[in-house]
Amino acid sequence: MDHFPTNWGRPRNDAVDAYNTYPLHSRPVHHDSFADGVQRTQQPIVTGTSVLAIRYKDGVMMAADTLASYGSLARFKDVTRLHAVGDYTILGAGGDMSDFQYLKSVLNDLIIDEFTQADGHALGPSEIFEVLSGIMYGRRSKFNPLWNSLLVGGFKDGKSFLAYVDLLGTTYKDNAIATGYGAYIALPLLREIMDAKGPENISEEEARSMLTESMKVLFYRDARSLNKFQIGKITATGVEISDAISVPTEWAFAEKIRGYGAQTQ
Repeated sequence: MDHFPTNWGRPRNDAVDAYNTYPLHSRPVHHDSFADGVQRTQQPIVTGTSVLAIRYKDGVMMAADTLASYGSLARFKDVTRLHAVGDYTILGAGGDMSDFQYLKSVLNDLIIDEFTQADGHALGPSEIFEVLSGIMYGRRSKFNPLWNSLLVGGFKDGKSFLAYVDLLGTTYKDNAIATGYGAYIALPLLREIMDAKGPENISEEEARSMLTESMKVLFYRDARSLNKFQIGKITATGVEISDAISVPTEWAFAEKIRGYGAQTQ
C-alpha cells in the first residue's frame, strides 16, 4: 500500500512517483525521534506540590503532603516526599516524582560509597547540597523543565542548614523556604513569625504549629494538596520523619458561597 497522498488516484510508475518528485528508491526517510532508545520526562506526569521548611533553635523542620497528582487527578495519596539522606540531612521534593526517585537513588549510592571508605567522615547537609546543585545544573536538560525543586535541611556540628535548589541549579539559603504554591501562600505566614522572633527563639512546638497551620492553609487554597502530610525534623539526635497526619478543617463557610448557575436562594 502506498501511504503518500500525492500518489493516490494517479497512475503509478515503478521507477518514479506520480508527481516525479523523488525516485522511489530515494524518497526521504522521516526519522522517528522516539526510536533512539531512552527517553526522559518532558512534561509533568506524576507530581507533588509544596514543601515547607524552617530553621528553629534545635534544628530544621520540614513538611510535605503525601499526594502525587496525575495531571488534575489526585492519583497517589501515600507518597513520601521527605527523604533522609545519611545521618545529618533531610531532603524534601516538589515536582516530578520520577525525577525525585532518580535523585534518591543517586544519593543513596553516594552515602554507601562514603560509608565504605571507612575514613570516619560522613557527608553533611552542605555537602549534599553541593552535590545536588551540581546534579541539577549538569542534568538540567534531562529533568522535567517546569517542576523540579528541592529543599535540603540538616544539622551537623551544632549548626542547622536550610537551602533550596531547582533544576536550573538556582540555589539560596534562608531561615524559611517554601516551594510550589506554598511560596505564594505559606511562605509569608512563616516569614512573619520568623522575622519577628528569629530561628534561635522558636521552639520545636512553635515550629510544628507554624508548619501545621501553613499546611492547613494550603489544603484550603491549593487544589493539588491533601490534608494528609508528614513532618520531618533534623536535630542533634538525628533525622525523624513522622507518619502521615491530618488536621481538623472547617468547610461550613462553603454553604454561603453562591456561584454561577441556578440558585436556590
